[in-house]
Amino acid sequence: MELRIDPHARALIFDLDGTLSDSLPVHVTNWNQLGERFGFIFEDRLVYEMTGKPTIMFAERLVAENNLSITPEELVKLKQQAFWDAVHLVKPIEQVVKIVKTYYGKLPMSVGTGASRRSASLQLETLGLTHYFDAIVTADDVERHKPDPDTFLKCALLMGVAPTSCQVFEDGVLGMEAARTVGMMVTDVRPFINYGSWALS
Repeated sequence: MELRIDPHARALIFDLDGTLSDSLPVHVTNWNQLGERFGFIFEDRLVYEMTGKPTIMFAERLVAENNLSITPEELVKLKQQAFWDAVHLVKPIEQVVKIVKTYYGKLPMSVGTGASRRSASLQLETLGLTHYFDAIVTADDVERHKPDPDTFLKCALLMGVAPTSCQVFEDGVLGMEAARTVGMMVTDVRPFINYGSWALS
């Protein structure tokens, strides 16, 4: 079974973490390290429930649920720095990257991610994928994040393609919901992927 392009697609939008980049093991390791330091357990269910949300929302939930003395903003700074320091460990998700390389120059393509601009840029540079995309929309570029569709709508706008003609590749439930609300074609990449050392169950 292979990932395929919908014959009606006129542009492609890709989520980043868990879709183009097998970064989830690195993120989970970072959160667990911070949990050991500040006294909380990072449960896998949070990734399933919140994939697509910016890091600050993860941090706010962890601080609230665990009554941490650290502020969400401080926790975000520590988490982001830990990820940036470990970004060399991320690997490409080859099944999805194959689509990117096959359709480069044939269809407009963009990245729509809940990651920060720096995190997205570092990952794409590490994976050697930056130049394949006509637009990169991050958490820093919109006010409302997945499941709101603003990230994907901005991708469509920057590519000059109607939302209903865009095919979105996603691993996150919130991202899929965001794309469907504006009539985009949605491909759940999870059934096609053999993730690395950690995967959602």
